[in-house]
Amino acid sequence: MALLADRTRLALLERLGRGEADVTTLTEHIGAARPAVSQHLAKLRLAGLVATHKDGRRVVYSLRDGHLRRLVDEALNVADHQIRSLPPHD
Repeated sequence: MALLADRTRLALLERLGRGEADVTTLTEHIGAARPAVSQHLAKLRLAGLVATHKDGRRVVYSLRDGHLRRLVDEALNVADHQIRSLPPHD
């Protein structure tokens, strides 16, 4: 859960929830420096939250499982409700 508290890692997980991507694609999406994105991805990989596979010379990242995608989606929904002062619901 602590890894989800970082804005960049949360953005990376949100993007990977929509499909696998390489570092270049993730860097463009996040708008952060490539070394920073690579470091965040390494932390997520070591924690077992993302998986990798090679596609030629590229390393492609994906979420480890759908549970994480749903967790990230819900975390972002909660944040959206807080920011926009929306009433809670089930």
